[in-house]
Amino acid sequence: MSSRESKRTGRPADEAKRLAVVSAAAHSFFAHGFAATSIEQVAADAQVSKVTIYNRFGDKRGLFAAAVEHECETMRGSLEVPAAVGGSLRDRMLAIGEAMGAFLSRPQMIQFERRIAAETQHDPEIGAAFLAAGPHRMKRAFAAYLAALTDAGELRVTDTELAAEQFVAMCKGMGDLERRFGHPVDPARDRERLEGAVEVFLKAYAADRSDR
Repeated sequence: MSSRESKRTGRPADEAKRLAVVSAAAHSFFAHGFAATSIEQVAADAQVSKVTIYNRFGDKRGLFAAAVEHECETMRGSLEVPAAVGGSLRDRMLAIGEAMGAFLSRPQMIQFERRIAAETQHDPEIGAAFLAAGPHRMKRAFAAYLAALTDAGELRVTDTELAAEQFVAMCKGMGDLERRFGHPVDPARDRERLEGAVEVFLKAYAADRSDR
């Protein structure tokens, strides 16, 4: 077997090992927070050596960024599904809003954000790493989707990142803030927020009046 073939054969195992590490890290970061998570424990949970983690991710902050990216994968994937399955523009925006709401309102996500916010007071770079690996990356992905809809003639958007922020903010409304302070979830009101957000967004940006 050639060295090239040997490398090719090893890739699935390497990827499986990486996924095990990132999954273990994500679980620990979300369950215990950044400060309480140790490289040693993540290595033990993933059944790899500390050296493997340091070689692949550099340090704890690099591992943290990979873990946040891993947790955001479901969100980024949801942005691709509506385009793949088709449907009206309204239906696709509703699907995206539903996915965003489900992702952002998870108790684990709320708990994690609280911990990151607290720890950022002591180390601002932790907050910067979270924003870069999670929210900012997802905003760019959503903005790219809106740009594609604009290129296709379905939307008329000049500043896609601003439009992405506006849509997310409208979908979240006060419900997102209330949940972070212990207010019970109100599915009916959340649905009203979502439908209202899509309605306002399409009135502002839809190229075809029939989609508004």
